[in-house]
Amino acid sequence: MLHFDQSELNSSESNETNLDYDFVSLDKWDFNVIPLQHQSNVDETKKNSGSKLPSAFKILKEYDTIRFKRSKTDKKIITNSECIKLSVDEILRLGAEKFIPSCTIHGDREAYMLFASSFLGLSEDDTRNVALVENLLASAEKVSQKQYDRARRILNECDKFCSNTGNPVHRLAYYFSQALRDRIDRDTGRDSSKDIGMNRLVPMEHLLMNLDLSMIAAHQNIPLSQVTQFAGVQAIINHVGESKKVHIIDLDIGCGMQWTILMQALYTHECGCESSLKHLRITALCTKLRHKIEDTRERLMDFAVSLNLPFSFNIVMVEDVMKHKQEDFEIDDEEAIAIFARYILMRMLAQPDKLDSLMRVIRGINPRAMIVIEVEANHNSPAFVDRFVEALFFYGAFFDSLEDCMRYDERNRTAIESEHLRSIVATEGEERTIRHVKVDVWGAFFARYGMEEMELSMSSLYQANLVLNNFACGSCCTLEMNKNCPLIGWKGTPLISLSAWKFS
Repeated sequence: MLHFDQSELNSSESNETNLDYDFVSLDKWDFNVIPLQHQSNVDETKKNSGSKLPSAFKILKEYDTIRFKRSKTDKKIITNSECIKLSVDEILRLGAEKFIPSCTIHGDREAYMLFASSFLGLSEDDTRNVALVENLLASAEKVSQKQYDRARRILNECDKFCSNTGNPVHRLAYYFSQALRDRIDRDTGRDSSKDIGMNRLVPMEHLLMNLDLSMIAAHQNIPLSQVTQFAGVQAIINHVGESKKVHIIDLDIGCGMQWTILMQALYTHECGCESSLKHLRITALCTKLRHKIEDTRERLMDFAVSLNLPFSFNIVMVEDVMKHKQEDFEIDDEEAIAIFARYILMRMLAQPDKLDSLMRVIRGINPRAMIVIEVEANHNSPAFVDRFVEALFFYGAFFDSLEDCMRYDERNRTAIESEHLRSIVATEGEERTIRHVKVDVWGAFFARYGMEEMELSMSSLYQANLVLNNFACGSCCTLEMNKNCPLIGWKGTPLISLSAWKFS
């Protein structure tokens, strides 16, 4: 169930922002690890509290305050003679806590030589999992220090226990180990490929086709996907649902599943009131693979016919986002326009000129609402280790959700897990195409174009609750409000933000 405080849903004024703002400046690392009560660790930490931590990993010392308000839900881990089973998040935190004093004490010694059975209350599996996390952190530290041979030796130890078909920690370690090896190879000139994260032997279109199928599977099985789609569509209805003509501009339509939700809602609304919708138009922005968007158009056209809903679908095809113009969207003055931006803006962070061009076109269109769905994480720091640590905890929660929701769908689960992570860890500069920033950063950016955040209605949050009631694992999905923006998470770790914006 979603839990939120009514007082947190009140509107607040947008803050003024410097026009020279960049996407890194709000990534303030203010963490606080909640001590895990393993006596051997507590004593060791106290004894070495004055030691100097490696600068790259000072963020680990404080890991929880940037995340959800754990004081509401946090549970201490206390070991005793009985074995306990740890969550993925607890394993990551414990591995991080174990790594910090080992760094201060042993300096240059490899982490895999440091781990001992000091957590007597843990199961054998959890003990091994904690060691995997500690070794990943140690390897990342060696990579940041350009000690590549030492990093490889630690990764060799990780590879003895990690697997892309094991438990969530094994899978997490597998993909992070792969990404670290890619980074080492690229830094040392052993890898000439620029196509990071992709299987170089598989044609691009086959990959995209399989990914589409995997995304459909994720939509069906993971509550996070449906929560954002239903709540986002409800937000659109709240702003354009009473209009005679509705125009939706989707910046990355994909399979278009979200618009079947909108059509059903508009159809139900039309049947229940005297005012009838004259026309629904969807425009999809497309820069490549037009045939896939045409397949989406055919599916949505057929669905609209089944509802007897007046509907048209346009494709705006441009090779480069910087070349598209407001006129391409053929705006009708009688239309109520909403823009839907789901996981698309983050892809332009590496190319700010394209993002600026898109935003200027959107400002010219002046929609009633712009609905933005983005990853809620700091994966755009220029510092490699900062990105690594944040990605480790973020993907730990995400892999945990896949374990609970897609345990018996190995093929699609593997396809989803293998996406994006390598780009964040292994690449730099323009090659690092996957960049995530938090909603506060997006808010500061949108303010440059005269946009202000709108409050999501209670009906949107109600839709989210209805969705979760349909999932056996729905209780693991959590929500916190960041001003007017819900942050949807998994077991307390934020993963996705949903926000609504308008031009002031």
